[in-house]
Parts: sequence; C-alpha cells; structure tokens
Amino acid sequence: MKTTTLLRVAVIGLCASLSIEASRTASADEGMWLLTNPPRDLLKQEYGFEPTDEWMEHMQKSAVRFGGASGSLVSPNGLVLTNHHVGRSAIGKLSSGERDLIAGGFYAPTPADELECADTEVRVLMEIIDVTERVKSAAEPGMSASEAGEARRRAKTAIEQEQEEATGLNCQVVTLYNGGQYHLYCYKRYTDVRLVFAPEQNAAAFGGDIDNFDYPRYCADYAFFRIYEDGEPLRNEHYLSWSEAGADDGDLALIFGHPGSTNRLNTVAHLEFTRDIVGPTILSWLMKREVELTAFMGRSAEHNRIGQTRIKGVANGRKAWTGYMGGLQDPELFRQKSEAERRLRASYENGSSSQDPWVRMEEALDSYAEFYHERMALNNLFSSALASRALTLVRMADELAKPSEDRLREFRDTALPSMERRLFSPQPVYDILEVDDMASNLSMLAWVYGGDHPVVRKALGGKSPRARAEELVAGTRLASVDERRRLAEGGREAIESSDDSLIGLARMLDAESRSLRTRYEDEFESVQTEAYSDIADAKFALEGDSVYPDATSSLRMSYGPVRGWSEGGEMIAPFTVIGGMFERAELRAGEPEFELPQSWIDAEASLDKNTPMNFVSMGDVIGGNSGSPVVNTDGEVIGLVFDGNLHMLVGRYAYDERTNRTISVDARFIIESLKNVYKADSLVDEILAE
Repeated sequence: MKTTTLLRVAVIGLCASLSIEASRTASADEGMWLLTNPPRDLLKQEYGFEPTDEWMEHMQKSAVRFGGASGSLVSPNGLVLTNHHVGRSAIGKLSSGERDLIAGGFYAPTPADELECADTEVRVLMEIIDVTERVKSAAEPGMSASEAGEARRRAKTAIEQEQEEATGLNCQVVTLYNGGQYHLYCYKRYTDVRLVFAPEQNAAAFGGDIDNFDYPRYCADYAFFRIYEDGEPLRNEHYLSWSEAGADDGDLALIFGHPGSTNRLNTVAHLEFTRDIVGPTILSWLMKREVELTAFMGRSAEHNRIGQTRIKGVANGRKAWTGYMGGLQDPELFRQKSEAERRLRASYENGSSSQDPWVRMEEALDSYAEFYHERMALNNLFSSALASRALTLVRMADELAKPSEDRLREFRDTALPSMERRLFSPQPVYDILEVDDMASNLSMLAWVYGGDHPVVRKALGGKSPRARAEELVAGTRLASVDERRRLAEGGREAIESSDDSLIGLARMLDAESRSLRTRYEDEFESVQTEAYSDIADAKFALEGDSVYPDATSSLRMSYGPVRGWSEGGEMIAPFTVIGGMFERAELRAGEPEFELPQSWIDAEASLDKNTPMNFVSMGDVIGGNSGSPVVNTDGEVIGLVFDGNLHMLVGRYAYDERTNRTISVDARFIIESLKNVYKADSLVDEILAE
C-alpha cells in the first residue's frame, strides 16, 4: 500500500486492509512523474484531462534546467522565466559594491542592455532513452558488489559518450528507482545566458527567513534571463504562452521541473540512518555556519553584501533540514513505513531466492556509519570557492591522463564542459569570505577527526584554524582565472611544481579523500544500487506502473488543484493579493525583512491591490523545483513555483495531501508588477505576444 494512503488511514481511522487500487485513487495528487510515464489514467479519472504525446513533448522542450534548479522558455526569442533566488548567484556575480543588482534590481529594456552571465548554464531536454537493460547487464553474475558497481559506471560512461558523438547533445544516464531503471537524458546545452530582469531583493524575498517555508506569502520571486546562440537571441520552437486569466480555486495546476532528491522509496533502516546520523550532522554544521556568517556580516556593510548569498543558502538549508528531521522524528511516519515495508518484503520473499535486499542495505549502512563523518568533513574542507578549485585542478592533472572510461565521473569527456565552465568562471572571490569559510571548515575537520589525527595535523600545519585559513588564502593565486588555466594546461608537471598554498593542501590530502570515496563507492553505493534494484522489482511486481521514482534532479511532472488547507481550526485561503503585501509591511514596520523597496512605495497608488500575488496548490514538489512553471491544461503559464509550506518538507519521505502545499508566484501578479512598478513594457509585450 502506498505511504500516502497509510498516512490518511491513520488519520481517518479506516481499515488498514484497503486494496492497492483504492490506494491509487486516494493518492491521486501524489507523485513526481516521469514524462515518459505520466499518470494518464489518474489525470483523466480525477480531472478529465488527457495529455497527448505532443502536449508532453511540448512541455518537455519548454521546461528548462537552470543551473541546479528549474525554469521555462516563455517566448520564441529565448526568454527564460525562473525565480530570483534561482538566478541570485548569477545576479550577484554581476554586482559590485558600487552597483548592487541584488539589492537594487535590474531591467534591460533592449537586448543590447542585457548582461552576460559568465558561467550560467541552461539545458533543454531533447530526448529520453531507456538504457536499463544495457546498464544492468554490464554487471555479470559472480561479480562482487564493487566490481558490479564499476561495470555499471563504465557502461553509463560508454552510453553517454556514444550518444554525444552521435547527436552533439549533452547526455547523462539518470539512475531511477535507486537502480531499478536507467534512462539516458539528452540535453541541448546553452552557455550564453544574459540577465534581462530582476526585482529588488526586498521584493523578491519579502518576509525573509521569517516567512520562509510559510504561508500566506507576498514574494515577487521571479526573474527573466535570455538564451543566446551564436551571439543572437535563441530562436526556439517550443515555449509556453501566458495565461492572463490565471487560475481559480480548484483549478488543476500542472508543474514541470527538476525536483532534487526525495527518499520515499528508502528502506526503514536507511531512514533511521538519516534520522540518527546524517540529519543531526548536517543540522549541527548548518547552525554553526549560520552563527559564524551572521557575525561575519555584522562587521561592515561590505561584509554584509558579500555574505548575503551564502547566508541565505545556509539558512534555507537549516530550515529545510529542521523540517526533514521533524518528519523523521515522528513515530507515526515510521510505523507507516514499517508496515508498508513488511508487506513488500512478504511479497519479495514469496517470489525470490536472492539474498534479502533489506538485509544487504542494513549491512551497507553499518559499514558506511564507520566513516560517514570523516568523509563528510573532508569533502567539506574543499567546499569553499578557492579550495574546491584547488582540488579540481589536482585531480584533473591525474584524471585527464587516463582514458575517459577510467576517470572519476566528473572528469569523463561527457562531463568536462560543465566542469571546466565552473573551474574557469570569472566569478569574483572575496578573500575575507574565503578565510571565514576555510576557518570554519578546518574547525569542523578537527572536530570530526580529533586534533591529533594525522589528517588534521597536515591540514592545520601547526596553526589554529583561523591562522591557517589566513595563511592558505594569502598564499594562493587561484582567484586568477589565468592562473587556473595555466595550471590546468600544464598538467601534472605544473601541479607538482606549484608552490600555491591551496594546491599544496589538495595534493597533501587527495589520497585520503580518494580513499574515502573509493570506500563509499565499494562498500555502500554499489551495494545500495543492487539492493534497491531488487526492491524496485518487488514494487513493480506488487504495484505495477503506478510507482513513480524518487526525485533525481531529472525533469518530472507534478499536479494537483489550487487549494488551501485547514490548520489549527483555521482555513488557509489559497490566494494572497498585492494589498496584503502593503498591509504586512505596515504591520512589521521597522523589521528589515519587511521593508518595501522605494519602487513599490512609489507605485502603490497605481497598483491593483486585488491582483492575486502568491497561491498554493497540491502539486508534489521538493528542492530543485524552484523556478518550475505552473501551467493549466492548455499549457499556459499560471504561476511560478518558488517554495513550499512547512508541511511540504516531510514530503522528502512521504506525501500528505491534507497539508502538503506548493507556493507559487501568480502569473497575473508578474504582469501587474512589470507594468506598474518596473515600467517594463517591452518585456510585457514579449511575454504576452501571440
């Protein structure tokens, strides 16, 4: 029985022996569905909507992957709609102390005014190919788990390279159902991306961290970019038209985006591992880092400016993981998961003579627990802007000397273009922030390993974390793109002869880092893939194609009606309006998070304050869906996903339609604000053009 139904059964007291068919009906709005297997029967049964293959292809090629999140093409001239917070990194890289585009916003009235985003990447999914049989068959009988894992990795690399050579597209094998299926996703990759419009930060993130994952909301969290090809705006066949009418309460809202990661198919033991080891570790680091960044930003106005993007990411992660842990610490969720697992294991035991995959997962988790913290701490040490580049350069020198199929996956030929784009990005690096990041990461390394461990002694070099961080940043030249290119082109000889402090640190610790990575791949990842593949087969046998895979940052479709919810005896209405933003600003006067930009104060009298601003729907989303278009059955934009409510966070593990809601910017609000606040008439004309 599906997890969502079990949640509902516990609440309304129905018998736990509901049929599988009944569970499918009850969970009608659950799911992050593959575009190759949309829930056609459920859509027809619940909403009378029958998407054709042509409609699905149009949505596939209109939705885009914007960096690590989502977006959509909304004109035939390469215009891309996404969230301000998704584009924030690109906007920040175009900013300076003299011209802060995050705080002040930006509008390019003509293409000549648009600003090139140096390392932003947008991808459009052109083709999806099922390669399950080829990947699975690469693991031959008699192979150990680690040998089978390496065979599958080689098969995926070969498939990607063959398809890239044949099509010129950027191809990636996506693992689905934790190893139950493999699909090849082939993208058209665009790297000339330019900023067209961004509102001020105080409008885009109105309410700040106080309102994050909350509702009602009043956020102008949208931005526009443009894709260029051969120096000209892209001429694209597929794009989404705009709904000027918007949506009403109860209307079907369909979401197309790239949800990052869910764990709904994980075993109970795996969820316990996340609850007891992963979650507390990540939360403790996020809380520590948030306090440190708050202190850093309080030192000066410039410290505050350069720390803004970092602290927002950390604070968002802290709040998200607090929500995840709230779900994992709920005994009722585990009771439901345990009951669902018991039923599935019974069906598996009746039809298989293979070693129990649940037992294999428990053994792999026990092994991973022995080195999880060390692996995390060492990976984290090389997470700052310059340290990550140092490790990439050191490994590049070794990996590029090998055949593509023998390299670490991020250095194989199919992955190199994106990796090199990040490595050689002209993104500004701030020494004072780099020192703060490195000091924090060195401190965490010492916490985990212990101050006298050889790894910590090497990393600290006899100094305190702060003093060592200052020494490392003072002794590196990696902020220079030219220096990074020189080291990359010079190969192993250039790396070995370099006296750069961060290159030296990466050389010193790379062997330990690689050892932990190999152990992770051999003892955990490979076993996990085989075990979950068997579990997925059991689910398919029991539930058929009603099973959707966990999120993997690949393109998915979610759906559900525009609808509020009841909480604490109060009904939360689905829509907010512009007038509510001004009322909330007045109510919270004096708090920086609720301070309206001057452009909004000046435009107040000209705005229609009854225009819907934000709304909630029952679409099933998670992190990575930010920037996803929300469309009606005609494929017209009615909104833009930017968040979920607090109840959405437990959706990483289970969906509950009673309270799980997606929060979107209303399409009508976008037009109203562009017209009457920002006077962006040319942009409005382009969006609304037939």
